[in-house]
Amino acid sequence: MGSDRPVAHTRPGTAQVPGEPVLDGFFRLWKRARQLREESMRALWFCTAIFAVVALFFILFFLVRNGYPIFEQVGVLNFLAGDVWNPTGASPAYGIFPLIAGTLLVTLGAMALAVPLGIAVAVFIAELAPPGVRAVMKPAVELLAGIPSVVYGFFGLVILTDWIRVSFDVASGESWLAASILLGIMALPTIVSVSEDAIGAVPRGYREGSLALGATHWQTIAGVVVPGALSGITAAIILGMGRAIGETMAVIMVAGNAGVVPEPLWNVLSPVRTLTGTLGIEMGEVAVGSAHYHALFGVAVVLLVITLAVNLFARGILARVSERHTATAARKRGCGTIKPYAYAVLGIGALGTLTVATDILVAAAVAVALLGAVYVRRRISAKTEEKIAFGFMYAAAGIVLFVLGVILFDIVYNGAPALSWEFLTASPSNLGRAGGIGPAILGTLYLVGGAILFALPIGVGAAIYLHEYTREGRITGIIRAGVDLLGGTPSIVFGLFGFAFLVLYLNFGVSLLAGQITLGLMILPTIIRTTEEALKSVPDSVREGSLALGATPWQTIRRVVLPPAVPGILTGTILGIGRAAGETAPILFTAVVFSRRFLPTSVTEPVMALPYHLFILATNVPGARENQYGTALVLLALVAAIYLVAIVIRTRYQRSIQW
Repeated sequence: MGSDRPVAHTRPGTAQVPGEPVLDGFFRLWKRARQLREESMRALWFCTAIFAVVALFFILFFLVRNGYPIFEQVGVLNFLAGDVWNPTGASPAYGIFPLIAGTLLVTLGAMALAVPLGIAVAVFIAELAPPGVRAVMKPAVELLAGIPSVVYGFFGLVILTDWIRVSFDVASGESWLAASILLGIMALPTIVSVSEDAIGAVPRGYREGSLALGATHWQTIAGVVVPGALSGITAAIILGMGRAIGETMAVIMVAGNAGVVPEPLWNVLSPVRTLTGTLGIEMGEVAVGSAHYHALFGVAVVLLVITLAVNLFARGILARVSERHTATAARKRGCGTIKPYAYAVLGIGALGTLTVATDILVAAAVAVALLGAVYVRRRISAKTEEKIAFGFMYAAAGIVLFVLGVILFDIVYNGAPALSWEFLTASPSNLGRAGGIGPAILGTLYLVGGAILFALPIGVGAAIYLHEYTREGRITGIIRAGVDLLGGTPSIVFGLFGFAFLVLYLNFGVSLLAGQITLGLMILPTIIRTTEEALKSVPDSVREGSLALGATPWQTIRRVVLPPAVPGILTGTILGIGRAAGETAPILFTAVVFSRRFLPTSVTEPVMALPYHLFILATNVPGARENQYGTALVLLALVAAIYLVAIVIRTRYQRSIQW
């Protein structure tokens, strides 16, 4: 019989299942939603990754925007080469040559101390130290890096300058020498850590080949290992130099702060003033919009250009080191001992262009050292030479431990009597001579907590994008350069940017919120780097297995990659907390007041903070010695505890990873 029912058109050999169009439509919608989610997550992580570049651009923009009027008024050459800095005089003068000279001289003195000690300690840890000694030396170097700069400055002001005054019979020990010694100690951890990594990256076969040919252990180190690591050692020196150039609070406290060029130039007992010290001393008292205000931003522009140049150069060398120690690069270069020397020569030449005087001093010092080494080496046996060299390395390691011990002993011994429950909880009184530091402790925790809440999601997101969503290319290179340069920006520059952008332009005022964002920007590179290293530790096979089972990239990252990387991310977070807790310069103009009886009730109010409280007590409040040491001890204990937790987590994490 016929039927009026319409016949469905189907392909031969197939049958139409009831409801199949609905299922197909649902599947397409689900697939599209899944794709949109993946694209949205990728876009979100890209935005977090590009944030470092945007932040660096904003810092440059606001510094140049506020510094340009002084360049227009005075002229770039007169501003840079003028020999008088007196912006508050009857006839204001805005020449920053004495400030540049003071910065370079202090840095040169610091490097003269830190370079030989740092390289010797790095060789000792990598090549000579037994496992037990190495287990002590590495945390000691890390602890030196974790001591807040204001604590270094306090120690230098109380102990170091007094020692110089008595030893050299001068009216004041606040001098170029004091600043160089202190900055040399502060630059040591950077030089040791980077140099040790470079030495460890030299293939083991190089050492074995040298020893098999009859060379002594020292001849192998001096003739094979150190030349093979010379590029990394050069980068370590340049990074240490950048650390010294960008230091603020310690220099303010011990350098004497006289804007003069020493006469004669080698008079290390002369007071000097640096670029960073000028910013820290004068920015808090200047009228906004005045010529003096714009001149200080001009100083910040010069400082930022110098530090960015130094860090770019170091980044280029480290990139060469990374390339050099791949198997392909090793085969192409053979023994690879010519190009590192070329890079070192280029580095000395580039840095020498900053000032003719510095270039001459460096060249003379290098020439004298080389001639002396050649003369001595030709007249002693290989075994005697090895004993002398190893003796120097053991002595260098002992000096580092001795310095750390002296700093810790002095602060603990003199600070312990001040500790009490009242001191830890009460508000200050009598200009900080009495009372306690309770509001400063809580204010520090507020600042650090807000900084982590700001920086952690951005930093983790940036690291996820850089390692999980993109390959090495131009965009990735720009982002990494932005992160590295942001990490090398002096802390005082972050403070000026926070003051210009957050306090004034966005009208946040001097407030907890402005300080939190400024500190968050400063610790962002640390979180990005440590998170990326944690992600690298997860094997690619884990990702491939997840993707093969049908998981999306974001599902793989969230459920497979991130869980085992959490301890590494936590370590980076703790390191960021430690750095933020000990910094003074970024919050100097953005967040803090010296004395406040009550805690802030909102993020728009200023707070007390331990580093700033110690700085004012040490430099402006006579008769407060016990509370000075008590505050220094509490700050040091807080930061040291934070870094100790990070070290413990990292050690346990490394032992527990068994892929």
